[in-house]
Amino acid sequence: MKKLTLEFLYHIIGLSAASGLYYAEDKLHLIADDSTYLYHYDIPSKQLYKTAITEDYIGQENIAKADKPDLESMAFDGINYYLFGSGSGSKTNRNTLYEVHQLTNEPVSKQSLDVLYESMMAFAHLEHEDFNIEGVVFDQETWYFFNRGNGPKQQNGVFTVTGESILDNFRITYTPIKLPLIDQVQAGFTDAVLVDDSIYFIATAEDSNSTYADGEIKGSLVGKLNLKKMKVEKTKIISADQKFEGITVYKNAKKEVTFLLCTDPDNPDLPTSIYQLTIKK
Repeated sequence: MKKLTLEFLYHIIGLSAASGLYYAEDKLHLIADDSTYLYHYDIPSKQLYKTAITEDYIGQENIAKADKPDLESMAFDGINYYLFGSGSGSKTNRNTLYEVHQLTNEPVSKQSLDVLYESMMAFAHLEHEDFNIEGVVFDQETWYFFNRGNGPKQQNGVFTVTGESILDNFRITYTPIKLPLIDQVQAGFTDAVLVDDSIYFIATAEDSNSTYADGEIKGSLVGKLNLKKMKVEKTKIISADQKFEGITVYKNAKKEVTFLLCTDPDNPDLPTSIYQLTIKK
């Protein structure tokens, strides 16, 4: 991962705290951790639209930290978007899965992730203060959940989930993942995306041993995970001050892959920034 370029593209005015995104047909579809909207940014026209994904919080944005659904992960199965709460903390308001139809943007379902998340914590011997799902990747019949190691144990890891239903009929394996320090602070997963037979991920070092409280940003990195060996092959620091929270594939060519990244400035008065990251294969 020696040859890569990162460049700022634009701000999305009207959206802050972006935590996940998916690119398709000149549009970015985004979630924010303090909102229950699914946002749609038309790149050519620079227009932002939004869809309420639940009747519980219609018209609500900038939801208070204690009450927000904390949507941190976005996956796509070819038909629907799946929006996952992080599961961080002990309140169940962050344990919800929203399903939205890609073509109509209509909400399909709202489901509890209590059984799945409690099973994950029990299987990996993690307490609530060390559990924080920040990235989810779907690969045919397998789901990969990325736990951000920003709790007291600083335990980054990947849950591999298979079975008939991730809600109540599943099998779990767990692999602890060692990530590097940035400026003497442990980096933790913030999102991931499938590219061919590998997963590329981003991680941020935030100077706080809490899945709940924000801390000073020390930087972000990008890495590549070998799915067969479930081991990190490469990592590289891409910023000393940005908190990258979402990654999606923009272009996948033979010799290089280009991603779009979104930032979370941890300030509701500042807009989300979109960056382009290109990596030589």
